[in-house]
Amino acid sequence: MYNRRKFLTHTAQGLALLGAGSFPLEALALPKERHRLTILHTNDTHSRIEPFPMDGGKFQGMGGVAKRTALISKIRAEESQVLLLDSGDILQGTPYFNFFNGEPEFIAMNEMGYEAATIGNHDFDGGIQRLAELNEMARFPILNANYDFKNTPLNNKINSYTIIQKGEIEVGIVGVGIELRGLVPDKSFGDTQYLDPIKAANDTASFLRHERDCSLIICLSHLGYEYDDQKVSDVLLAANTKNIDIILGGHTHTFMDAPRIVKNLHHKNVIIHQVGWGGILLGRLDIVMSGDFRKKYITKKNIFVHN
Repeated sequence: MYNRRKFLTHTAQGLALLGAGSFPLEALALPKERHRLTILHTNDTHSRIEPFPMDGGKFQGMGGVAKRTALISKIRAEESQVLLLDSGDILQGTPYFNFFNGEPEFIAMNEMGYEAATIGNHDFDGGIQRLAELNEMARFPILNANYDFKNTPLNNKINSYTIIQKGEIEVGIVGVGIELRGLVPDKSFGDTQYLDPIKAANDTASFLRHERDCSLIICLSHLGYEYDDQKVSDVLLAANTKNIDIILGGHTHTFMDAPRIVKNLHHKNVIIHQVGWGGILLGRLDIVMSGDFRKKYITKKNIFVHN
């Protein structure tokens, strides 16, 4: 359950070491050779172009692309290496989508300089042909490794991964999405075939690590944070992967006080993080890697987006 006071207490907290244990941020200044990266991320923004209305609701005045753009610009001015990502459900939720069918959302993301995103179930709400048109409009790759788009307008248009160079860090990014059948009308996703997201993510991450020598691998997931049953989730994915370092999630609109750490199949830490919905928060993960890229240290500071 979202609690503003609790978040104000915890947004500046949350230390995690991807290797093992925890690590004080001050100690990161000690190594002479190191690499730094700031990851900014959103999920489930749901066409929230303007802030939530001032109507007495608990989110009033929060969200909106103007303030988010200002925050991103400020952080880019302060940090030398910044990576901006989204975990899906860009569309649906306000009249902007009903009237303009996704165009303002993608124009805004282009202007903010998003560098990769994955597909959420609501991104099919305008139909797969419209999603193909929006994909052409995007100046960033939309990624998915576990949807087979053969015989659809997205055939050969969606890549499973991208690699982004940030300083000396090679960042491999893979996308995975939730089962669409039963969640999305059949006509909206057409002949899209759902594949096992755990296998798809593992296969792609292995390629990124061992064939492309990526030193940091991020999964943009629209699977959902965690479920009561064995439905595939970010937590289940993390426990069954080998090469993914960070999972940035969506779908369940989960406000997380701090990233969750889950041990993978090699007993190494995987960081899971999600920042609610509606653009209320801009997620921030600051990473410091040792000179040889073998050790990765992370701190978290979510940022409220409000006027």
